Amino acid sequence: MSALNDMQDPGAEDIKSVAPTPISQFLTFELATEIYAINILFIREIIEYGNLTQVPMVPDFIAGVINLRGSVVPVIDLSSRFGRSETTITKRTSIVIIEITSENELLEIGIMVDIVNEVLEISEEAIEDAPSFGASIRTDFISGMGKIDGKFLIILDVERVLSLEELSVVSEMSIDKSTGA
Repeated sequence: MSALNDMQDPGAEDIKSVAPTPISQFLTFELATEIYAINILFIREIIEYGNLTQVPMVPDFIAGVINLRGSVVPVIDLSSRFGRSETTITKRTSIVIIEITSENELLEIGIMVDIVNEVLEISEEAIEDAPSFGASIRTDFISGMGKIDGKFLIILDVERVLSLEELSVVSEMSIDKSTGA
């Protein structure tokens, strides 16, 4: 048996030990001329902006709700969430429907973006840690900085952008619709 092992390609062991770098896919979009990304695993679908119903007594960054195939889905104005002015609605404004889990419950939330760009593949080694200062948004909203063609794009931490406090508002909307209250 050892003679068989000796006959194997001497470089085969080196090939086995070099694992490929994991690659993740990210949806990129623009907000006020800045490019952001969200891991595609959170994205359910992208829809055209429209038919938004405003809801009284919710935080300012919650633009309203939409009816998505019979489900009430809250929509977050991401620009407003980042402390900027409200999103200016254009024909390219879109709502990205994301899915997150909170307290073992799957929640669908829409986020308004100026323009949806593309899906990019970014290797783990091309993602830097979030900066501790100097970002145009709260640094706790950033999971990392993806380097593409020599430029950085901000990769958002969806679960922090939609913190537990805001998720409780969203959950209450879901409870209200299911009880008819």
